[in-house]
Amino acid sequence: MSALLEVDGLSKRYRRGGKDFAALDGVSFEIAPGETLALVGPSGSGKSTVARILLRLVVPDAGSIRFNGEELLGLRGGALRARRAKLQMVFQDPLAAFNPRATVAGLIDDPLRIHGIVERAARPRAITALLKRVGLATELAGRRVHEISGGQRQRVAIARALATRPALIVLDEAVSALDVLVRADILSLLAELQRDEGVAYLFISHDLGAVRAIAHRIAIMDGGRIVEQGDAATVIAAPTSATGKALVAATPALPVFADLPAFKETVS
Repeated sequence: MSALLEVDGLSKRYRRGGKDFAALDGVSFEIAPGETLALVGPSGSGKSTVARILLRLVVPDAGSIRFNGEELLGLRGGALRARRAKLQMVFQDPLAAFNPRATVAGLIDDPLRIHGIVERAARPRAITALLKRVGLATELAGRRVHEISGGQRQRVAIARALATRPALIVLDEAVSALDVLVRADILSLLAELQRDEGVAYLFISHDLGAVRAIAHRIAIMDGGRIVEQGDAATVIAAPTSATGKALVAATPALPVFADLPAFKETVS
């Protein structure tokens, strides 16, 4: 199967305290349609820099990003906006990413309107359908973001991402701030959506329990480089890199999300 996303030789340097340092140094990976690649590593390893470059929020110094066979880094204006519809992101904290006083309906309406997905008269029905799709009561549409729970906010963020019918969603620590039961619910929802919609995920996390539940493959980062890649179960069971071994050793008891029924058919 041909790759949906091909990242090749991605590099980015910053200057801090009068010295240059490499946030990314030749990062390369691929994601197939309908696949989940987990990007794992310690704080400062470069995971979130990869996400920001993919979304064109940061400009790399070198490298290539091909999405559906098209080079993203050369796109501008309307061409870039059109491709962004198929490449969405869910952040760790929706309160920081969105206007906390915006309504739930307003947040989901924005991508429908901006990308011309649904005509104005049909958008209320589309918003209702998206809320139901992520397991939220339609009565929440009129509530403001700061008035709902953290788990509900992440479901709204996922509904907003789904509004443009994306091929790939980047999830940057999207479940790390949630308690363990809510985290399991969101992971179950993501697994269901992938099974039903065929969406691919770049799942950025330091939580190996969540990674084991949802990822098909893992890429471990350290110092701006990918130091190990492989099948998720194999990497977690027997990491070969020093960073991978340290991450597994630092997690004494991995939550067994993967044993929940919702995950049985997803990662195999």
